[in-house]
Amino acid sequence: MAVSVPGYSPSFKRPPEVVRLRRKRSRDHGAGVPSALPEPAPRRAALAAGLPLRPFPTAGGRGGAAAATVARRNPFARLDNRLRVAGEAREEPPRGPQGALGPLVDSNGENNLLWEEASHERTVTELSQSQHIFSESDTWSSDGAELPVDWSIKTRLLFTSSQPFSWADHLKAQEEAHGLVQHCRATGVTLPQSIPDPKLCTELRCGFQQTLVYWLHPTFSWLPLFPRIGADRKMAGKTSPWSNDETLQHALMSDWAVSFTSVYNLLKTKLCPYFYVCTYQFTVLFRAAGLAGSDVITALVSPTTRGLREAMKNEGIEFSLPLLEDIGHKKKVPEPSLEYEEEQAVSDEDEEESFSWLEEIGVQDQIKKPDMISIKLRKEKHEVQMDHRPESVLLVKGLNTFKLLNFLINCKSLVATSGGQAGVPPTLLSPVAFRGASMQMLKARSINVKAQALSGYRDQFSLEISGPIMPHALHSVTMLLRSSQRGSFSARLYAHEPTAVFNVCLPLDNELDRKVVHKDLANCGLHPKTLEQLSQMPLLGKSSLRNVEMSDYIFNWRS
Repeated sequence: MAVSVPGYSPSFKRPPEVVRLRRKRSRDHGAGVPSALPEPAPRRAALAAGLPLRPFPTAGGRGGAAAATVARRNPFARLDNRLRVAGEAREEPPRGPQGALGPLVDSNGENNLLWEEASHERTVTELSQSQHIFSESDTWSSDGAELPVDWSIKTRLLFTSSQPFSWADHLKAQEEAHGLVQHCRATGVTLPQSIPDPKLCTELRCGFQQTLVYWLHPTFSWLPLFPRIGADRKMAGKTSPWSNDETLQHALMSDWAVSFTSVYNLLKTKLCPYFYVCTYQFTVLFRAAGLAGSDVITALVSPTTRGLREAMKNEGIEFSLPLLEDIGHKKKVPEPSLEYEEEQAVSDEDEEESFSWLEEIGVQDQIKKPDMISIKLRKEKHEVQMDHRPESVLLVKGLNTFKLLNFLINCKSLVATSGGQAGVPPTLLSPVAFRGASMQMLKARSINVKAQALSGYRDQFSLEISGPIMPHALHSVTMLLRSSQRGSFSARLYAHEPTAVFNVCLPLDNELDRKVVHKDLANCGLHPKTLEQLSQMPLLGKSSLRNVEMSDYIFNWRS
């Protein structure tokens, strides 16, 4: 039988002993030190020379009175690693649009995923405080009666207003059915400028239901299929019965190829305005002729890698790099000329001859020569550096989009072979129905909270919409809120960052006639005002809309 020893604790100290030691240490530190240790001669010489030194420790040991008065400097606080002078002005962060929006709206893809995975239990008090900060620290980029076209896919919209959003909740069965029929028949809704009682307006509620509809392929109720880039963590642990079944994978890809061809044919005949192809590595935006200021079908691919560009080049797909062309570097990919092939052959022969002297002295087996792939990669270093960046966006136009269609259907690396997305075909998103697609609904809910104001608390109403929000849906929602909220609301928009570069301005070959464009795309399923906006030239470049505010029916926005 073990004998208990007073004050004994195996491997650990008892809590009372720890508290007693801390109390004793604090009493020792609080006691005054009668005399300090004499400073060494080198230290006195350095002080006489005017060099900034740390305080010399006193006889009280570490953390004495002298050390307590001066805080220890962080050596990593400044790059020049020097002490800050008391009168030196502090460096302010940039007050530009990105600098002011840094803590609130982050363009990093990782933060974007965190916003998507976080629960929707956020209060609108934070949003009202952020709006107050925006109004004081920065100015809005532009104002007008309409927003600029934004081709990025939004993952979340948060609208706030002084008017309630209760009209968007608890739709009746008849209103829901009527909204779905309006979407399938492409019936446009015209609302007055101001609605006295939105909750009693059947046209508004049916139009809101119509706006939330989108079409998706493939569909698995237990598996989220948007976003696909960086979604391995979301799909981890999900059941994938096709991951080890090649027959099932082949059947899924066959159905996907049929759906992909169907939506492309609708686009070609101007019955579909645009659609997205979302893979686990990149996203493709196909647009019909007449949209974004182009008179031919266009396709944007982002982000890309050197391997993907080489594979497209080998298939005879002509493309350009619009962002690099804007800065003066012409990166069009024409057919290789005969002179270029001869120069390449001569350079390869020179490289082979440069290592022939190793064979002459008999040490060719002892010294490792760089292979031709390494030499080629070193020469194309500038092309590899832009991989996975917005600058790597590709533009494919005209008949080359059909070649891109065949390339994507036959590309083996389009589908992941491991991980949570193994065997899952790319996601097809479209505003109109196509073969094999399923009708899906964006999630919407309204929240009423108390927001802090100067005179106390006031009612703050918000409407949150989440899901793959395409450009037509964003414009349609803003048109509805213009009437329901009496021309006064604000919004924060969260974009899927890899798609923000789709707002790049395209080079124009011919100027389009707007009337002809609207007539040709009249049956594409979009509202005439939405079609008019999407036919405009993109102006946002590599960015997307982040904040929108409407006041007295005038838009202010920030990207």
